[in-house]
Amino acid sequence: MAEIGNMTSGLAHEIKNPLSTVGLNAQLLAEDIDHLDAPEKEKVKITKRLDSLSREVHRLKGILDDFLQFAGRMKLHCEEIELRLVLSDLEDFYHPQCDRESIVMRMQMPENPVMANVDASLLKQAVLNLLINATHAMQDSEQKELMVRLETTENEACIHIIDTGNGIEEDRISEIFHPYVSSTQGGTGLGLPTALRIAQEHSGHIVLNSTVGQGSDFTLCVPLYK
Repeated sequence: MAEIGNMTSGLAHEIKNPLSTVGLNAQLLAEDIDHLDAPEKEKVKITKRLDSLSREVHRLKGILDDFLQFAGRMKLHCEEIELRLVLSDLEDFYHPQCDRESIVMRMQMPENPVMANVDASLLKQAVLNLLINATHAMQDSEQKELMVRLETTENEACIHIIDTGNGIEEDRISEIFHPYVSSTQGGTGLGLPTALRIAQEHSGHIVLNSTVGQGSDFTLCVPLYK
């Protein structure tokens, strides 16, 4: 299985490199359109086709990036981290996206520091994937509220990502963490599996509670630093 994983990762890299070249050449061709000796109507048609090509290249690169992160070997660089600071950084980063989507984003943090031995970059990626998933879940909701809550138990730090989306049917809950399972148009279906894998690499887990018509609570838990 490890050999197959290495082969597929290598194949993805081999596809990604020429794909970048295709994207670059599409961009260069688009810049040369104005100098083309052709009717304006023809220039517009070519520009639209190049724009379509660039969008598809960008989409495929995104799929490959997600796959490489999911299938590749994760090397954790863990250190003692204050989780409130990690989540505060993510709030600053993601708030503009919420504003664009007309989503009210709220944070609930404990008064005291919450320390965990984690890879801050990977943990941010896992939480970001959950935030993106929550945003997609609220696309058709009248009330759009996104709550990020940090709590602690005796042994764990738990990060809740709570949305007011449509919720998830009980028979689908067991499958949404499987690769390439996605109900979002254009989604790769790797965001949630990658978040789960990152949690598990930290000896943690993700718990999902969801009510159809009300929303979902994805809770990522990692061990507290002791």
